[in-house]
Amino acid sequence: FVLNRPEYRGASILITGEKFGCGSSREHAPWAILDMGIGCVIAESFADIFFNNSFKNGILPIRLPKEQVELLMKEAEENPGTPIDVDLERQVITRGNKFSIPFDVEPFRKNCLLNGLDDIGLTEVKKTQIADFETGDTHTT
Repeated sequence: FVLNRPEYRGASILITGEKFGCGSSREHAPWAILDMGIGCVIAESFADIFFNNSFKNGILPIRLPKEQVELLMKEAEENPGTPIDVDLERQVITRGNKFSIPFDVEPFRKNCLLNGLDDIGLTEVKKTQIADFETGDTHTT
């Protein structure tokens, strides 16, 4: 397994092929990846459930065209000691001055990742509005 190789131990970005996460219909798949220290997965495509569960668990899944994924894989193989940087705020992947690859992420999901908000955190952000609602007269006749 590539992440067991010394030059890739401690990696926080996983670059993989198409349809990543297929067959994983539970949150255990992103949990396992997160437990390995992976915070970003770059792939040509993802299984929908895996893609959505990744965001819910603080992992950034990035979809890129095949050519760009292959470029990143080649760079990682040829220069394993040189980091690939993923800047979520600017939505760009860079490798020093060698290249800059933009990526898309929905604004709501970007905000959640940047602010560490999961489903519970999103609820807590609105606790004042929830408390106001609960103290109001919510009964109608």
